[in-house]
Amino acid sequence: MKTVVITGSTRGIGRGLAENFLSRGCKVMISGRQPAAVDAVVAELAAQHDSARVAGKACEITDVEQLQALWDEAASRFGRVDVWINNAGISAPRKPLWETDPAILSRIVEVNLGGVLLANRVALAGMQAQGGGQVWNMEGFGSGGQMQPGMCAYGATKRAVNYINESLQKEVKGTPVQVCTLSPGIVVTELLTGDYDLSSPEWEKSKKIFNILGDKVETVTPFLVDGILKADKSGAKVAWLTTGKAFRRFMGAAFNKRDLFSDLPS
Repeated sequence: MKTVVITGSTRGIGRGLAENFLSRGCKVMISGRQPAAVDAVVAELAAQHDSARVAGKACEITDVEQLQALWDEAASRFGRVDVWINNAGISAPRKPLWETDPAILSRIVEVNLGGVLLANRVALAGMQAQGGGQVWNMEGFGSGGQMQPGMCAYGATKRAVNYINESLQKEVKGTPVQVCTLSPGIVVTELLTGDYDLSSPEWEKSKKIFNILGDKVETVTPFLVDGILKADKSGAKVAWLTTGKAFRRFMGAAFNKRDLFSDLPS
């Protein structure tokens, strides 16, 4: 019966995590930038689960006061926050860095790095005060040093997540607070497809790889939630797409044709 706060949980992986935590009896605080979207998701999930176990609050993760208000709302409604998941993030159109709008570059760094640091600060302070809890930071492309044209800014911010996690794990050592890593792999969401021109050769090339290594939200998120609920130490990592799994996918690609994008406009 853990209480879970998930940033960026009105759609995609975040919403999938919320649905699975609720189905396992947890209490969940939904969050996103748009109040209307938060209210709509809370209403939908409340109709499917115990309405007393789901609530929501709009939050811009680059605003520390809004992050604090999110923590306070969850702690007030549910008594404490056992798990805080930093899932919210943004990407950018796949372009060379020199062709990318400077405003987009600034926003990626502001959200994916600055927002994560602020959210960790709020969650860790709250958990130290209440005597325990887990913070989970979300990896993405670039976290492991992967490189691809057009992914410089996004990959750099995700690479920073590894540094944040390792540094914070040293800071919380000897305390009842844990810092852990969530690695969902390649998941078919708007974040993945939204930055491509779906009529371009680049998309056709990328889609072939995604169909080998990727998965749907409903496939990945139950595994992630089960791993989070089992984790009991700082430094834990729950990873869906391991090196071994990726190797097996490539080896079997010729015999296992997949189309994860059949519902996208042609």
